[in-house]
Amino acid sequence: MSLLSLALSLVFLALSFLAPNTLTAFLGLGALGVAAFARLEPRVRTLNLALLTLAFTLFLRNSGNTLGLIGLVGILVALTTLPRIPRGIRVVLGLAILLLSVPIAGFANTFIFELGIQIGIFAAMSLGLNVVVGMAGLLDLGYAAFFAVGAYTWAIFGSPQAGKFLQGNFPLPGEYMYLFMLIAVVTTAITGLLIGLPALRLRGDYLAIVTLGLGEVVRILANNLDHPINITNGPQGITPVGRPPIDWFRSLMGALGVRLDETTDYQLFFYLLVLVMIGLVVLANVNLANSRFGRAWVAIREDEIAAQAMGIPLLPTKLIAFMTGAAFSGVMGVIYGAQRTFVSPESFTLLASITILAMVILGGMGSIPGAILGAAALTILNLDILKTFSEFVRTSLPWIPSQVDPAKYERLVFGLILILMMIYRPQGLIPEARHRAELEEEA
Repeated sequence: MSLLSLALSLVFLALSFLAPNTLTAFLGLGALGVAAFARLEPRVRTLNLALLTLAFTLFLRNSGNTLGLIGLVGILVALTTLPRIPRGIRVVLGLAILLLSVPIAGFANTFIFELGIQIGIFAAMSLGLNVVVGMAGLLDLGYAAFFAVGAYTWAIFGSPQAGKFLQGNFPLPGEYMYLFMLIAVVTTAITGLLIGLPALRLRGDYLAIVTLGLGEVVRILANNLDHPINITNGPQGITPVGRPPIDWFRSLMGALGVRLDETTDYQLFFYLLVLVMIGLVVLANVNLANSRFGRAWVAIREDEIAAQAMGIPLLPTKLIAFMTGAAFSGVMGVIYGAQRTFVSPESFTLLASITILAMVILGGMGSIPGAILGAAALTILNLDILKTFSEFVRTSLPWIPSQVDPAKYERLVFGLILILMMIYRPQGLIPEARHRAELEEEA
């Protein structure tokens, strides 16, 4: 089996040079499956993962096919979950994929940069919702509202929109985006406090319904606050939203030998900025999970009555979880608005909240790597796989009616994923240790 896995990896590496096509990508994904699931010695498995990292990088550089990005995500999952891989190898290969492989692929196909940025934004929001749902056990169906508050916080003042109802020089310079990232943390935390005070006195299905309603209130306000005072510009949205100047970034990349142009400079900048934010959010999650607040959240999730009997104040502890998750979402909203240069209420619907919740459930509630994997899987499915499959159906099977377009059935696909997860793997793809132990004990 060791020889077979090495042979598959080497064949895929050679074909990545000679014939980087879709069949080659599936061969690489098969080689990754063998390396991950076959019984291999740790050294052989590690060597396979290193060869596959190089092969998928070359494949992406030569073809730009996003199937290669799926392979790199799979390698990151393997590095995170497989046992007996040296920590140094995990760190080196992980950083190589994030800082070398994806940027190299992005220069060949800028859509990969866009995909990486969206994965990062939703991964950070999934980690924020993971605090609320996974750690504290509070079902929140209005999480996109905090994303909207963060996005509009910068969009209003980083565009000419603020000049329609305030005196001053607007838009603010792009450098203020960094300041507004901090302001968005405060504004979304306060929004979380205001929403949580009435909502968190409830629990279970009642809490879910109330958060759903309050989340829709925020979206409807954004949609209707264009009169009598035009604050949000209503359904037309706000554009152009300012971006920070990045001359220093271009100079830094030039000193490192990386040539940027108008199509890649901001893409690479926002990709690296999102990576930094994910690192900070993961660090915050780990510290919170090991703090007294994290232990109190888990106690409330497991048995609210017992937690209250042990002296844990329910409402303040729940509010801290709610505000923390809101703050993570708000700061990513600022980045989202600046990266897209356009903010409108259609980006913050109930479907967005359900999508983020599906990411947490798919990865594993309470699991930090699981939340990131769930965000990557559903973002790639939504932005790439469904749309690519739809294009294939339109071009290769023109006799199929347009009503069967797979991209139109996004909600159906998400629903099926959740149903299948609940039936076959309720603990998620990368379950939290406590959830895994509980399910094993029940079995």
